[in-house]
Amino acid sequence: MAAPQIVTGLDIGTTKVSAVVAEIGGGGAFAIRGLGESPSSGLRQGNLIHLESTVEAVRHALGQAEQMAGTSIRGVYASIAGDHIRSINSRGVIAISGRDNEVTREDIDRVVEAARAVAIPSNRAILHVIPQEFIVDDQTGITDPVGMSGVRLEAEVHIITASATAVRNVIKCIERAGYRVDELVAEPLASSWAVLEEDERRLGVVLLDIGAGTTDVAVHFDGGLHHTAVISMGGAQITNDIAIGLRTPLEAAEQIKIEHGCAYSAMLRGDEKIAIPGVGGREARSLSLHVLAAIIEPRVEEILTLAREEVARLQGSEVLAAGIVITGGCAGLRGVGELAEQVFEMPARLGVPLDVAGIGDLTAEPRHATGVGLTRYGASWTRQAAGGAHRMRGSRVRDWLRARVPFLG
Repeated sequence: MAAPQIVTGLDIGTTKVSAVVAEIGGGGAFAIRGLGESPSSGLRQGNLIHLESTVEAVRHALGQAEQMAGTSIRGVYASIAGDHIRSINSRGVIAISGRDNEVTREDIDRVVEAARAVAIPSNRAILHVIPQEFIVDDQTGITDPVGMSGVRLEAEVHIITASATAVRNVIKCIERAGYRVDELVAEPLASSWAVLEEDERRLGVVLLDIGAGTTDVAVHFDGGLHHTAVISMGGAQITNDIAIGLRTPLEAAEQIKIEHGCAYSAMLRGDEKIAIPGVGGREARSLSLHVLAAIIEPRVEEILTLAREEVARLQGSEVLAAGIVITGGCAGLRGVGELAEQVFEMPARLGVPLDVAGIGDLTAEPRHATGVGLTRYGASWTRQAAGGAHRMRGSRVRDWLRARVPFLG
């Protein structure tokens, strides 16, 4: 019996770096074995602003995860976010070359490569090329055409790109910490792997990952990913609004948001009051929760409205029967789901990592969605490699960079 394999996800966020270690056993069994976290101030809205502090946070988080899992980590699947993330949909067409006009794995590689051949500026790197559907002659909606007969094969794909500079800096940061980057994964895609059900992907769903510095948007329908975007706004802006509006330190504002915040003032009953610490040694004062909600709600509504506008750009977005799944660090803010339902006019639910064994109870929170999703993403490639499956990887970003960046040689 083959020994279990280890996959590590590294979520490099605006306020924290977290590492999740998963074990893949026989039959595809998946269990979380280690978790590590470290505060970080090296990023702003998903963009690296201080290399060395991020290197130290990465080293500390992965060290904790190694200790808990009782294993040594070499490579990681790491997240990348920021408003530099872009996506487009593309189509490729080829003539089927297989024997008796049967579609082969090589045909799939060729048609995906044809779809990938779009004009991308030299300062951008392709992170993922994700097939949405295949078309054999005029038959649409095919997920795996291998073995089917036809003359023409087409592929609809979703392409996610990122700033080449941002990619270089993230890889450099992880390697300086002493680890290898197995793949960089766009954060909206990573979170989707952790919290979405297959039925939701088929019926149509909007995933919102509201982190500290950014809000990630991913739209799935017909089983495929059709749109991704990153909004440069998240929980840090809410905290800042509270600090300014209530004239209280940022640390106190963050605690007030977590313990007493409400994003939907219609939920509040009565006139409960809380103590607000003063700045510079000033005395604490009493404040109504309604005043606090009046500060939080407009910012959350702005974030949700920007996300709705992103979704509206996509043709077919009017048929998203599964509604909205909200995850990320700010998903636990009271009233976010109710406000999202009002803004989007769709049902909403909280997104927590699904079906996690081992120490999964430690990661069964929305803030761990990206880390767990990264390990699931990595596990899917590990299983394919173990089974000898031949499939084009979604990312060639490391090869792309090696040809251009000397330090990665």
